Amino acid sequence: AHIFCREDQIEAEGASFIRLVREVHADFGLTASQVNLGTRPEKRAGDDAFWDKAEGMMANAARLAGIEPVIAEGDGAFYAPKLDFIVKDAIGREWTCGTIQLDYVLPDRLDAEYTGEDGAKHRPVMLHRAILGSFERFIGILIENYAGRLPTWLSPTQARLVPIADRHVEFAKDVAGRLARASLPHGEGGVRVDIDDSTERMQKKIRNAQLEQIPYMLVIGDKEAEAGKVAVRLRSGKDLGALSIDEALARIAQEVEIRADLAV
Repeated sequence: AHIFCREDQIEAEGASFIRLVREVHADFGLTASQVNLGTRPEKRAGDDAFWDKAEGMMANAARLAGIEPVIAEGDGAFYAPKLDFIVKDAIGREWTCGTIQLDYVLPDRLDAEYTGEDGAKHRPVMLHRAILGSFERFIGILIENYAGRLPTWLSPTQARLVPIADRHVEFAKDVAGRLARASLPHGEGGVRVDIDDSTERMQKKIRNAQLEQIPYMLVIGDKEAEAGKVAVRLRSGKDLGALSIDEALARIAQEVEIRADLAV
């Protein structure tokens, strides 16, 4: 996103963005190891007085959010300084995931203006904002961080129905529809669910789901279909036994609510 604001709003907007990034990273189970302040590069626009002021404002934005920035000499953009959020992956490598960059140049090129309280026209400044940075990089870090075992709220498929025989497929479809229509916390819609109606044996179906790191396997046989229940197994191998559809849904919903898997 790009934020147009007054110069006297830079520090407050920067601090607000920093708090947002920290909140989003926390949802994903990540924490920035440090926030770098990229200062003036050798080739740059503007004089030293401009860079002194701009670097000071970005440093103050970080301090307003309770962070002392780490100086990254010469790492700023050619037009202004920036703040980068450095995240360490599972083996300790550092990556930039999130940035906010101050820009006086582009508003000028766009001939952007606003009417101030004094009734006169003024030039705004721009803040280039990226919460996650490169999506591909961020997803790669997440996959490594969780060793592929994404928490339930992040898993592309949250539950898989495993009918033992063909006669159980219709009940599995009913259960899948009920889960998909459910209302999960955070406005995330229903459970992301599919059905393994292949001809594989039950144990092979469960093994396949575990290899795909699907959090929940809901097994349906004669007893479950007659009782209106599902036999719940976790990707960890733990067997929770037969649960009602509401009980299984409540557990999935709780994991979505807390943004983490329950103890297994």
